[in-house]
Amino acid sequence: MGTPESSTAITHGIRVTARPRFLPEHSDPDERRWVFGYRIRITNEAERSARLLSRRWEIVDRDGRAHVVEGEGVIGQQPLLEPGRSFEYSSFAPLHTPWGTMEGWYTFQWVDGDRFRVEVKRFYLVSAGFPQASGARA
Repeated sequence: MGTPESSTAITHGIRVTARPRFLPEHSDPDERRWVFGYRIRITNEAERSARLLSRRWEIVDRDGRAHVVEGEGVIGQQPLLEPGRSFEYSSFAPLHTPWGTMEGWYTFQWVDGDRFRVEVKRFYLVSAGFPQASGARA
């Protein structure tokens, strides 16, 4: 089971789990910079292979400012997930506030050519000293 800040969603048999963590060593509150790392695990629980083509993130800070990040693949890769296989990667997101949220989707393609979206359920980026933020909605 994850922390209250993490999330898991299953769409079309693709499970996505996000586990964020605050990175104090890369943050500078005096400069209004809080950096959060996150680890994503994508598992194909369907009965056919699918390739991750692209991603779309919406990152919202405590003040409601939204930033959208879109692009091909993840960390420079477009992994093919066979049934029962997983792919994991880590990345980061800087914020101008001590907490915020991330959510979005991946575009996948089945081996037969049909494209579909896979949800990444909202997860919470919470720095030290703001544990109450995990229950808040940005």
